[in-house]
Amino acid sequence: MLSERMLKALNEQLNRELYSAYLYFAMAAYFEDLNLEGFANWMKAQAEEELGHALRFYNYIYDRNGRVELKAVKEPPKEWESPLAAFEAAYEHEQFISKCINELAALAEEEKDYSTRAFLEWFINEQVEEEASVKKIVDKLKFAKDSPQVLFMLDQELGQRQPQLPGLLLQSEG
Repeated sequence: MLSERMLKALNEQLNRELYSAYLYFAMAAYFEDLNLEGFANWMKAQAEEELGHALRFYNYIYDRNGRVELKAVKEPPKEWESPLAAFEAAYEHEQFISKCINELAALAEEEKDYSTRAFLEWFINEQVEEEASVKKIVDKLKFAKDSPQVLFMLDQELGQRQPQLPGLLLQSEG
């Protein structure tokens, strides 16, 4: 059974994961408006992945006989100065999520909740991958500067990303 402190912290992280999905959907919409469909595709796949993370927390809370408390998800930004600025914001967000996951792991250790600590190990490793993948795109965008050719090539590359979850978020109805 989860302590009240751990339950509250896990519910807060569930909310953060839902916000992450909102943020990446907002970024996808921004890129759609710029006709950068590959960038939008990448962000939609990222949003879907974040929903999967939220679902892991949701299920874990119930598996440990806790109660999920869904709170309002704050509204994400809608505009960024450039594709680079959007990906820099995504990178900063992933660093924030990594910090939060690490704090959860520290709390689990402090509370001697080894089941939760083991559960969080997957997220600790996942965040290394999350940060690295976004940082690579930031670096490529910095290299591209204002080159439309490089931006076009990167848009094509990012359009190849497939969702990791067996979902339908990236498939259109038409």
